[in-house]
Amino acid sequence: MIQMLDLKREYEYMKSDVDRAISEALGHQAWIMGPEVKKLEERVAAHVGTKFAIGCASGTDALVLALRALAFKRTGQEYFAPGDEIITTPFTFTATGDAILRAGATPVFVDIDPATFNIDPALVRQAVNGRTVGIIPVHLYGQACAMDEILDTAAKAGLFVLEDVAQAFGAADRGRKCGAMGDAGGFSFFPSKNLGGFGDGGMITTNDPELAVMCDMLRKHGGKDKYNVEHLGYNSRLDTLQAAILLAKLNHIDAFNERRKMIAAEYSLALAGVPGVVVPPPSRNGEHVFHQYTIRSAKREDLAAKLKQRGVASMVYYSVPLHRMRVFAGRSRIDGALAESELAAAEVLSLPIEPLLTPEEMGMVIAAVKAGTE
Repeated sequence: MIQMLDLKREYEYMKSDVDRAISEALGHQAWIMGPEVKKLEERVAAHVGTKFAIGCASGTDALVLALRALAFKRTGQEYFAPGDEIITTPFTFTATGDAILRAGATPVFVDIDPATFNIDPALVRQAVNGRTVGIIPVHLYGQACAMDEILDTAAKAGLFVLEDVAQAFGAADRGRKCGAMGDAGGFSFFPSKNLGGFGDGGMITTNDPELAVMCDMLRKHGGKDKYNVEHLGYNSRLDTLQAAILLAKLNHIDAFNERRKMIAAEYSLALAGVPGVVVPPPSRNGEHVFHQYTIRSAKREDLAAKLKQRGVASMVYYSVPLHRMRVFAGRSRIDGALAESELAAAEVLSLPIEPLLTPEEMGMVIAAVKAGTE
């Protein structure tokens, strides 16, 4: 079976780097906020292009902590006020919407651009009202949202922008790295991500020193002094061992992202014009890092079954948009029709894009898709 992502293969490829990093951590035994955490924060900030990076326990926590900090900066309160609204996309992982609820605000779902699967900036502008406090654009599948339009809307309305960069480490929009354009960015280091650890982990990036200090406090129970905390915080520190592993893998991220782009280009060239299949649009200026290579098919389930028969894995991200989930019933608001999100949820299918795929394996994936549409 050609897997979506072969983590064993990736480990063997960078085994010496990872093993050395783990060995060094075993040597010093500083498991909580050890030196690797600070070093990773510095390197991620430099890679993204922000002044600050704050490690935390997961990508979900990165969004929650950033939202809590944004709420405090905006109002001086621990959470957003009842009725405060944050605009986002329904075509994303549940953590995006969950984080809004956990921070005390109401998610407002607007539709996506069908070409990119990202939130439609024109609909974001239309959804802004007197209750709106912020926007969370999700750089889905590794492709940046149309940030100029989103940032312009936010600036005119006095809103914050928190970028959900869980799937887009290394991606950019017109030369600006994702996670450096809004007030803050939230990253995930879940093992399947372009930069993934051996467990959960996350990072917040920002240029705002006030947000950085607050996020640092919130990840450590809510205070600078753990025996006299100031806010209701969390135990959400990035694990030292995960930071060590991520530092080793960070050395390979640019090369691996380039491999993803190359594989995506080969897929698109071979699959363009295949009946019943819609390939993603070309990467603008090579800035899409293809966390997922996602096609569309009106006969998705049939195609996925045929791919499996030929030894090719596939996945659906995502079959249930957030506004259809029970957790958001009565806790969210829909602004306008969400027809494109509904259609995408019924048609999207992601193909293997393991950076170490061989030419032969890429050919097998392409052949399986073609055969599956006949």
